Amino acid sequence: MKTILIIDDDKSVRESLKMILEYEHYEVEFAENGEQGLQKTDHQYINAVLLDVKMSGMDGIEVLTKIRQKNEKLPVIMISGHGTIETAVEATKLGAFDFLSKPLDRDKLLVTIRNALQQAKLSEENEKLQESIEGKRQIIGESEKIKAVIAVIKKVAPTDARVMITGENGTGKELIARAIHRSSKRNTKSFVEVNCAAIPSELIESELFGHEKGSFTGATVQRIGKFENADGGTLFLDEVGDMSLQAQAKVLRALEEGKIERVGGNKLISVDVRVLSATNKKLEEEIEKGNFRSDLFHRLNVIPIHAPALREHRDDISILIQTFIDDVCFRNGIAKKIISKNVLDTLIQRDWPGNVRELKNVVERLVILSSSTSIDMDVLEMFSSGMTTEGLDVAGTFQEFKERAEAMFIKKQLEIHKWNVTKAAEAMEIQRSHLYTKMKRYGLMKDGEEGNS
Repeated sequence: MKTILIIDDDKSVRESLKMILEYEHYEVEFAENGEQGLQKTDHQYINAVLLDVKMSGMDGIEVLTKIRQKNEKLPVIMISGHGTIETAVEATKLGAFDFLSKPLDRDKLLVTIRNALQQAKLSEENEKLQESIEGKRQIIGESEKIKAVIAVIKKVAPTDARVMITGENGTGKELIARAIHRSSKRNTKSFVEVNCAAIPSELIESELFGHEKGSFTGATVQRIGKFENADGGTLFLDEVGDMSLQAQAKVLRALEEGKIERVGGNKLISVDVRVLSATNKKLEEEIEKGNFRSDLFHRLNVIPIHAPALREHRDDISILIQTFIDDVCFRNGIAKKIISKNVLDTLIQRDWPGNVRELKNVVERLVILSSSTSIDMDVLEMFSSGMTTEGLDVAGTFQEFKERAEAMFIKKQLEIHKWNVTKAAEAMEIQRSHLYTKMKRYGLMKDGEEGNS
């Protein structure tokens, strides 16, 4: 049962609202003034608040402000017999869900409360979903190098300092940026990512700063850029070393002035953005070549964080592998699989030029192509002997891909065991009859083999 808190200094209003709400099976709590109301929101679980604007002592606007300082998610519905547009606008800016005038219309009141509770429920569900998504974006590792990165993140995240993240491709630079945003005071606002390497140089300015309608051929409507989208939050400039010099000049101006100008526009727009950047290039060398502005580099490189290559923290490979196995099995509805010690040791010894990203892709292939509950050397040898997804048709649905991969795996196992079906079935830990069924399905039966044991 949902609990509604009524904060109103008029007893008759409190009693009439109580009758309406209890008839609709809500629990009702009272507060005669703002101080009492704040105490109840602090010490009791309240689902929504009906808050009078004009009260003796602390008025409703002040109470709303204090509620919002402690709880941004609690739905607050303002009620007033002396409502003005200015008051309603002020309350809305402070985060009120709605503004109702006295005398209250019963049906409108109940609809507003239901909508407020529904929005709070959706917000909570969205937050849980986001936590689930973000949980897969956590920095994983217990090595000294990873601990050092996490320690810097904890120090720099609560500040507004700009951070430059360096490292090879696939080392998790985006994860570091997201971790900084998640632990910052801006975490309730947007995290906006721009991959500077993926955007043509002639479009990067429009992407970052937006454009006005008619500013260039194809600009049929006004577009809001990433700086404005990230207002109040964090802007992550990934692969910033690939940004054009012209765009660099505009970014530098935005950082210096806190203002941007849309392409084709003539109005300066104020933006409050924390900029994080990342690159796999050595920007000092790019500066010497004339490809990157030194003044922008020093603006962005306030706090440097280096994402170590995977070969520099091999101790974390086993933890990463297990995390990736669990994730692949969960996402694809596959029974949990165990990786053999031989395979694990082999993977740990690899240098991983593609770093964590490459490791994740390899683990996913191993999980999908392994027909048994164990990931053994036989599956890994398929890659070592040249069987990789590069030779596998990836067109069609994911189910079709899995079937093609399974057929290749079974064929390889049969070849390894010289087409001894019994031994191949034992190696794959499946029944021989089951293997025969799959061989028939994938056209792997040899002439005269039909029905043989």
